[in-house]
Amino acid sequence: MDKSEKFDELIIANKELSFQNDEKEKRAAELIKAQKHAEESEEGKGSISSFTIPYNGGPEEKNSTKNVVSADGTGNQIKNLKILIVEDDELSIILITRFVKILGEQVLKARNGAEAVEACLNNPDIDLVLMDIRMPVMDGYEATRGIRQFNKDVVIIAQTASASTGDRERAIEAGCNDYISKPFGPALLTELIKKHCNK
Repeated sequence: MDKSEKFDELIIANKELSFQNDEKEKRAAELIKAQKHAEESEEGKGSISSFTIPYNGGPEEKNSTKNVVSADGTGNQIKNLKILIVEDDELSIILITRFVKILGEQVLKARNGAEAVEACLNNPDIDLVLMDIRMPVMDGYEATRGIRQFNKDVVIIAQTASASTGDRERAIEAGCNDYISKPFGPALLTELIKKHCNK
């Protein structure tokens, strides 16, 4: 089977993303290059839609030397990164882990901002934090401010499905290095990581 024909199947059930009609659902699928192939609906309980998301990964992802190619075709080597994913949605964790696996020598996970602060305290060698903004216990803004009290160098990229005006400014003000809006694909995330972690 050709690599382009390989797919990973995930059920899209992001708590921050709701669909009011089929057109918006179709648009969301297009943004993540997904194909809708099933839907279950029960009156009074809502619907669950199943999508197929293309995934072009292969054995070469396990190579110890990581190469990131920029938009202009220039290859830039990035060291194996120690990455912390801060996210309370299980499916988002699975998807983001796939995106960063090629760059991450070690991938840690935290389910809320408080766990993220503790993880950074216990692992001062973390290179990159992918910080969800809307989480229980402690949100991403507060967690970022807490981390910056003892670690000024770790790269923190905020990520959220909310497109509220000013979110990026609030994230930068809290201490994040950059901001990415959900849904996003591996290419955009990799470019951001390359921008801030090319050492």
